Amino acid sequence: MLANRSMPRAAVIPELAYPEVEAAVDWLCAAFGFTPRLTMGGHRAQLNVGDGALVVTKARGTLAKGDRVHGVMVRVDDIDAHHARAKAHGAWIVGPPSDHAYGERQYVAVDLAGHVWTFSQSIADVDPADWGGVAGEL
Repeated sequence: MLANRSMPRAAVIPELAYPEVEAAVDWLCAAFGFTPRLTMGGHRAQLNVGDGALVVTKARGTLAKGDRVHGVMVRVDDIDAHHARAKAHGAWIVGPPSDHAYGERQYVAVDLAGHVWTFSQSIADVDPADWGGVAGEL
């Protein structure tokens, strides 16, 4: 798998939504000993969790029971083949494969129970500063 400085090396990365990303990052680091890996304005951050990682995202609007507050990101080697397989097996594709400035090609799917999955393939090694990210401990 291609390494990308803008992406954690972990193969599976939980994504958790919070009303305020910066407050959540501060609290998670203080309470659980995580360390900032990368921040992207006030809408997204990556945290180091031992040899793993966690993505903190900005919740859309006020959180209510049943809102998406979590998802899972999985790194794969061939995003287009993975997408085709998921689609053939009935996954609801809510975001088709697309390239991003941070060096990833990603798609988003919902599984049979309504869980949201982001699948990501590194397509370039991109310095977070090149797209506006602020690096912590990479």
